[in-house]
Amino acid sequence: MKKIFPLILFFGLGNVAHAEWQDYLPEAKLKSSDAATFNVGAGLTQKLAHINGEWVTPYGIAYTKLGAFINGDHELGGQIGFRYPAYLNGTDKNGFYVGVYGGSLKSKKVDNSDEVQYGAGVDLSYVLLNKERISTFSVGIGAGSELHDRGGNMIEETRPQIQFAYSLSFGL
Repeated sequence: MKKIFPLILFFGLGNVAHAEWQDYLPEAKLKSSDAATFNVGAGLTQKLAHINGEWVTPYGIAYTKLGAFINGDHELGGQIGFRYPAYLNGTDKNGFYVGVYGGSLKSKKVDNSDEVQYGAGVDLSYVLLNKERISTFSVGIGAGSELHDRGGNMIEETRPQIQFAYSLSFGL
């Protein structure tokens, strides 16, 4: 019985647990005709001037930002994120989107060089979306890693911080 019980259990569960992925995915609110699938643009996130790429899916907008901080030694930074359309209004797919992001949050002077603070957070965005462009205004709250100097003193602690961002992208 010990050897056959796992086999019986496997076949029993295999016959009952066959739910499809669509049962667990959020509602698809965007269509391929609403916007260009790939978009490229530029923007400003806090003190990070960046170029960005955006990928429009039926479930929201995935994005990546790559640029340099406009303070200090112009350290490189970047972020990735995803926005889900929470409330749409108007004829286009304009509206409020909720999202998550992660990557470079700020640049800080530590021991005569600039160090980048990495972290993650959530944001609320208003997106103006049509077939030609995506324009995004966003405010988020996140937390970053601690920054220490060579002596072990804490320069930047982990605490909530607000992030404002704007980006403009055009469809390819």
